[in-house]
Amino acid sequence: MSVLLQLIKGEKSYGDQLLLDDADVTLYENVKVGFVGRNGAGKSTLLRVLLGTEELDSGELVQSPNLNVGYLRQHDPFLPGESALDFLMRDSNQPDWKCGAVAGQFELKGAYLEGPISALSGGWQTRVKLASLLLHEPNLLLLDEPTNFLDLRTQILLEHFLRNFNQACLIVSHDRSFLEQTCTHTLELSRGKLTMYPGPIEDFLEYREERREHDERINAAVEAKQKQLKRFIDKNRANASTASQAKSKSKQLERLQTIEIEADEAIANIRCPRVEPRQGPAVRCEHVAIGYPDHIVASDINLEIEHGERAAIVGDNGQGKTTLLRSLVDSLEPIKGTVKWGFGCEIGVYAQHVYSTLPPDQTVLDYLDYQAKPGTTTQEILAAAGSMLFRGGHTKKKISVLSGGERARLCMAGILLGTYNVLILDEPGNHLDVETIESLTEALKKYEGTVIFTSHDRHFMQSLATSVIEVRDGHVRNYGGDYGAYLYSVNKEIDEGERERNAKSKTAPQTLTAQPEKKSQSDWKEERRLQKEISKLEKSIARLDDKKKELSEKLANTPDPEEAMKVHTELTSVQEELTEAEDRWCELQEM
Repeated sequence: MSVLLQLIKGEKSYGDQLLLDDADVTLYENVKVGFVGRNGAGKSTLLRVLLGTEELDSGELVQSPNLNVGYLRQHDPFLPGESALDFLMRDSNQPDWKCGAVAGQFELKGAYLEGPISALSGGWQTRVKLASLLLHEPNLLLLDEPTNFLDLRTQILLEHFLRNFNQACLIVSHDRSFLEQTCTHTLELSRGKLTMYPGPIEDFLEYREERREHDERINAAVEAKQKQLKRFIDKNRANASTASQAKSKSKQLERLQTIEIEADEAIANIRCPRVEPRQGPAVRCEHVAIGYPDHIVASDINLEIEHGERAAIVGDNGQGKTTLLRSLVDSLEPIKGTVKWGFGCEIGVYAQHVYSTLPPDQTVLDYLDYQAKPGTTTQEILAAAGSMLFRGGHTKKKISVLSGGERARLCMAGILLGTYNVLILDEPGNHLDVETIESLTEALKKYEGTVIFTSHDRHFMQSLATSVIEVRDGHVRNYGGDYGAYLYSVNKEIDEGERERNAKSKTAPQTLTAQPEKKSQSDWKEERRLQKEISKLEKSIARLDDKKKELSEKLANTPDPEEAMKVHTELTSVQEELTEAEDRWCELQEM
């Protein structure tokens, strides 16, 4: 595989924060890489370095002469009054038929394609930007949090696009489901170091945990052996007949080294309010219409959510999910009908407009002190702050200097200090990293109150939702199945639309699509040879993987330090052989 872009010994600092520390990474053609790391680790900075809009402090960035980078722009590049088709033709300099064909991959047609682009929602405008990226025919796509604020349907369309995009990608995202569906490799930025793993995100997270456990077991075995040797040396070095043995053991002791294990990066330890479980309906909507004076978003809503439910509100952007939430908590009065909450419901609201309008002059501690229920001690407030990673001097920081992720965590901490038995959460995962979202998921699973929430993070939704409420085409209804069933139905709709579009494309003039070249006899022979080698490698990989699991279990259950070292050596050899086989398999698949 050809190298498109290579960072060698990259160094980059902001003030006293070292973002890149002797960092190396190589991006190859046709390889899709998911890029992960904690908030503030420097992922967006690295993207700007790769784009050439920011300089390294030291190090080298080597680009292929054939490199053509496509970057999903965050600003709107549209002109006033132009349509999506006008923009695509202007931006790409391609004819209308080609722009229309590419736009169709993102369901941009009719008024969405030919009407004013300013009338489209943010999600639809993102589809236009993605279509323009494809028209520029890049061989490396750089995407920074592309799923933020995209509805489920647009996310799935983006997934389909990326799976069929036969070029390289580097995708920054906190959405594990999205990365799992689109990326074959995982790149992590942690403490300034870049680590490339030749597998998807779930495999990487499992490998990272296994590696840590493995290193801890080896260190335990090494430390036990060190103690044994020290006892022998102390006992025998003064004895003339055994002094030479003690000296030999000393040299052996010097060679025994433990593996350096980095301390875990701080992870938010989220705790939900302790509440008494309740029975019956938490909220009931009767013949409700929601919207604004000049526009009804949905009408005739008859809905009931039970105490203890975790109800996910789903639907495309612009259909009215946030309008429904606002109507439930009375920040937007229903146009018609009644919303009735059960007796004793205490409602805590987490929404984007809440954490973006926090009092800028208050410190973290001041804000939490104000939000906490009466009688909460300073120690309890500091513990809540610490659980959301505000420790030491960070509690004295003013809200005005906090990042988006820090404000989101602070707002969440304020809610969790209360006594709320109902939580209304509008996109709680935005601006939170993978580890914090995981902590929030586990906390909400244990919460005995009621949760009504929206999210674009499918892993979060699928892990948490016990019921699904769909907002679509002016109606709100309890969806019959679980979130997995809802995902399946949306995927099915998109697949059927793509089949219909592909069927139509077969009737298009032949000049629009290049005919595949006929394979020669030597091509067929080479393909058969590659298939045989791939088949052999797959059997070898399966065998080595079984051997690796067997040795890992043996190492975990071997008390004798010397025997443990032997097993560790064999396990390391098998791991190296397995990595080599997997790399070769990837190479053959590309060929």
